[in-house]
Amino acid sequence: MKSSKSQLEVLTLLPVLHGRLEFGAEVHRRLCSMNPDAIAVEFPGTIKEPILRAAARLPFLSVIHYQEKSGAFVYLLAEPQDPLFEAVRFGMEHALPIYCIDLDVEGYPRMREPMPDSYALVRVGYETYIERVLRGWPEAESSMTDARREAGMCFHLQRLAKRHERVACVFGLSHYAAVLRGLDRPQARPLGRVQARKASLGALDSQSSREVLSEMPFLARRYEEERQKGGLLSLGSPDRLRLHRELVDAASEAYFKNEKEEITAYEKRVLFQFARNYAWVQGRLVPDFYQLIVAARGAVNDNFAFEMWEIGADYAFQEESPSIPVIRVSGEDLFLNQKLVRFHRRIHELRRRLVAVPGRRQVRGLDAKKWKEEWTGQHICSYPPEDIAVEGFGDYVKKRAVYVLSEEQKRVAPFCASLLDGIDVRETIRNWVSDGTIYVCEQLPMKGKIGSVVIIFDEDADAEQEAFPWKLTWLGEHDQESDMAFYATRVGEHLVGPGISKCIHGGFMLTYPPMRVYDIWQDPFFEWCRTKSERLLMAALDYSLERNVVYVAAVPPGSRLRSMAERLGRKIIYLPIGMFSPQTLKRMRTFHVLDGHHVRKYARSYIKA
Repeated sequence: MKSSKSQLEVLTLLPVLHGRLEFGAEVHRRLCSMNPDAIAVEFPGTIKEPILRAAARLPFLSVIHYQEKSGAFVYLLAEPQDPLFEAVRFGMEHALPIYCIDLDVEGYPRMREPMPDSYALVRVGYETYIERVLRGWPEAESSMTDARREAGMCFHLQRLAKRHERVACVFGLSHYAAVLRGLDRPQARPLGRVQARKASLGALDSQSSREVLSEMPFLARRYEEERQKGGLLSLGSPDRLRLHRELVDAASEAYFKNEKEEITAYEKRVLFQFARNYAWVQGRLVPDFYQLIVAARGAVNDNFAFEMWEIGADYAFQEESPSIPVIRVSGEDLFLNQKLVRFHRRIHELRRRLVAVPGRRQVRGLDAKKWKEEWTGQHICSYPPEDIAVEGFGDYVKKRAVYVLSEEQKRVAPFCASLLDGIDVRETIRNWVSDGTIYVCEQLPMKGKIGSVVIIFDEDADAEQEAFPWKLTWLGEHDQESDMAFYATRVGEHLVGPGISKCIHGGFMLTYPPMRVYDIWQDPFFEWCRTKSERLLMAALDYSLERNVVYVAAVPPGSRLRSMAERLGRKIIYLPIGMFSPQTLKRMRTFHVLDGHHVRKYARSYIKA
């Protein structure tokens, strides 16, 4: 931004927020477009030599540290996305003179001025952002220390304006108003330290980089990658929200690899909505790393939150054997307002190491490869605790369907002469202010009971790339179990124990009483069905002994299936799958197939609750 009505027209002032991704990218773009012949940055000249060395080491992280007269240690991090180090690095890459124009002061208070979220810069633009901040900046004078620093910066800038034609100055936004005022009048050199400090430069320890960087390490890494390939020159890049989506997708892949559980689109939507609302409550436009971790824990579980932490806290540009000393710095050293996160992860391996399998040697050395070689699949059976859970969920779905039908059969009317089936409190309260009328309800009898239940988690309509190729019909083992037909991931591919295969449902159908269902996947009566979900629903209509069949899915069934239901004297009750808890649905999707009834004796040692 040009300093207006000033003889120093050669100066281009670039006020920034320290350490912020958006300002680092903006400084890089503007320096590339203006082609300056000198760079001025808000660093004390007494530590210029380690500043230049730290910038030359980027993207490797460095720490500049020195001790003040009071005995307090000062630490300065060199990060790739920091706009001041971005300016220094740009100057070194283009062989430009670099000037450190700040005043060296001791005992400077560790405070952070309240500023609008830096993400606003991407949406409103750099000039608008700076203008709005300047417009709302208080008129009060700076503190004595800040006034000395700002006078020192103005003094150096006025001298540089006489020696160069295009000077780019990068400094903190909180000093912008004072610097603009100071440049309009001659400045004298303020008193301060001019002798170089005995500052040391160290490589930041890889563990420290996980907690002390100004930005999430994942964002810093992506910034550096974009910079190396020239992506920072495009407006709006890198976009913080897009990088958050990249982080969630990467964590989802790692979670699926380790847990064999897929993070659904619904869970991701809940995660982003949770994080967004949390950020708004805290006065931010977009969530920070901590808020994303909390949202991941709430939307999925601690295991997924841990995967996100592992990826988000990893900074890829690390030296194996740095040529300078390695320094470990904590958040307390930098006076950071940190929050503690504890991950209560599910442990899968403990019982597996401690429990011996009956009739076998200790399973400590038996890995998944050997389990797969021993898998036969000839006498498979289910895992009883999961059967009970599925039956319970089926009963719960029926109760929800009854409630939906009851609401459809309820009639509400203003109270006239009879209370009918009672006062409708909700409708009465809703209309009390407007008309003061009491409303009563009449519950009409429901026609028929609930028979079969169909749950569709994934349509799996792509015939060429089936995600759930395994199709099976299971008959109930006793009179308290339903017959079940389902499609799922291939059995025997993912083994979690000897003779124990973990699978994921794409959809299933339950119908009671048991021992009645022929293999629906081989039955020619259902050959006209186009998809697996249609076949399950058609089988549920055909085998149901009651009039009503519940269908739970992301989208309602087509008109031809509803027409077929009418011809069979059945009614399809559609319930959106989003009305059920994601955690409950995830538990229902996951099931285990045992390679024979004898595996039931030790299966609980390998299957997590």
